[in-house]
Amino acid sequence: MQVQEYKKIMIGKDQIVPVAERMRKKEIWLTMIHGFVNKEGKMEICYDYQVEPVIESYHVVGEMTVPSIGEIYDVAAQWPEREINELFGVTFEGLDVSKRLFLPEDMLETQGKGQIMVTPLSELRRLNREEAEET
Repeated sequence: MQVQEYKKIMIGKDQIVPVAERMRKKEIWLTMIHGFVNKEGKMEICYDYQVEPVIESYHVVGEMTVPSIGEIYDVAAQWPEREINELFGVTFEGLDVSKRLFLPEDMLETQGKGQIMVTPLSELRRLNREEAEET
């Protein structure tokens, strides 16, 4: 069994669309777009393409507004872009975000735009103990 190679390539946001157009023209699949806050606390968006036998992963760091590649890769790009928009508040220029994927429609009005904050279990336990002690 051969293990698939992973190649990380750093790019600027101005290279997102040209890379996607080049890949689409070569009929290379977009396997995933994902985002996370890296160890330096910066937003990192990754565009993974199936370039046999390698996954080429194009990373954009520190940007909260990037162009959408939904016109190039249709739903394969639109769905993960919408997820990243809802969860992290990243704006994908040209992406229709008029409807939510999974968050309640009114949640962002009361919580702020995007960025669902996940509280570590240890912190939740600490807060519960403090609350119990107060009562």
